[in-house]
Amino acid sequence: MKKQPQKLNLKGKKITVIGGGLIGASWASLFLAQGMKVVISDPKPDIQDYFNGKLDGNIADLKKLGYTIDSDYKNHLSYVADTATAVQGADYVQENGPENPAFKQDLWQLIEANAPEHCLFLSSSSGITISQQGTKMKNSSRLLIGHPFNPPHLIPLVEILAKDNPAGVDAAMDFYHSLGKVPVLLHKETPGFVANRLQAAIFRECVSLVTDGVVNVKELDDIMTASLGIRWAVGGPFVSFHLGGGDGGFPFFLHHLGPGMELIWKDEMSKPVAYDEKTIQLLDQQVKDHYGNISLTQLAEDRDEHQIALMNTFSKMK
Repeated sequence: MKKQPQKLNLKGKKITVIGGGLIGASWASLFLAQGMKVVISDPKPDIQDYFNGKLDGNIADLKKLGYTIDSDYKNHLSYVADTATAVQGADYVQENGPENPAFKQDLWQLIEANAPEHCLFLSSSSGITISQQGTKMKNSSRLLIGHPFNPPHLIPLVEILAKDNPAGVDAAMDFYHSLGKVPVLLHKETPGFVANRLQAAIFRECVSLVTDGVVNVKELDDIMTASLGIRWAVGGPFVSFHLGGGDGGFPFFLHHLGPGMELIWKDEMSKPVAYDEKTIQLLDQQVKDHYGNISLTQLAEDRDEHQIALMNTFSKMK
């Protein structure tokens, strides 16, 4: 029987965040909100200014989600550029470095040599597997994937993957559950994990429909947010199609509506799609035409505001 995640008291626990960019800054904000001692390790000289520019907004978002945050949370934050020093005494490491296998291999070798034995190693990598990352480690089973969806301080999902480390899986599930996340254990390695594979498959068809002239990028976004985005936020594809089969449920859907879906698979999805120069120019121009009058900062703030409202609505329904 699968072990149910346990609620941990993370207050005062030390976590080293490797890489303080977009994902690392988001993670660090959530860890601070839980009263953890956060060390950000990043060699960029402006990393403190960058993170400080993100922190207040991220904390305000978390308060809107119902997090109770101590007023002295900023006192639990420090910056240590040297990785070997930053991981000393750490209870957890959340790595958010470049998506480069060689970089991660050297990084984890360094972390393993300097972090305590009890420290839980977690990688935010969006597609590089443990088998690729851990080649220089003495014990690569210590490394787990803890892949979030952006922005991780808001989006609940964390995909967990491990190799021959049941205790590590339990510890990771407990850790992310205690942060208010929805941790899901993947049963085998696959490039891109699950959420990114789904995203890539859907976006392939999005690019195909736009480049084929069926819709423009704004119309496609409107279609998604007014249909599948709503439906799949409440129930995933399988339960949605189970309900789509009416009284006959999923078997009825497969037998009666499945053939039509197979025809779509054979048609649009068989067309080659690639980010060649022509495609990039077309998509970029349409994004500029439809969204270029709004700053990226404003777009992100609008997205997060709507995301929080959606999540709060669902939490009240449970």
